[in-house]
Amino acid sequence: MNKQQIGRLAMRHEGNNWNAYYALPDKMDGATLLGSITMQAVVNNEDRKKQFMHMMRDIVDDIIQEQFGVRPTWDSDTPAPEHERAGHA
Repeated sequence: MNKQQIGRLAMRHEGNNWNAYYALPDKMDGATLLGSITMQAVVNNEDRKKQFMHMMRDIVDDIIQEQFGVRPTWDSDTPAPEHERAGHA
């Protein structure tokens, strides 16, 4: 079966928060905010950071499964494209 990317989990440091979005593969326009956690809670706590990311992936999995009837698979993490990197907006 051929894999096709239909969306992605985009993590963004914005202000004092680390925000998780469900976004289309090639743009952030129209992205859906899934959740947010204060940076203070994850910056020096790798376990908590991984827990938050895992929970956000589970939410994306649920969204895709509900819409398409298939639970997605994940490749390795990929840095945001250069045009999406805005620092700490």
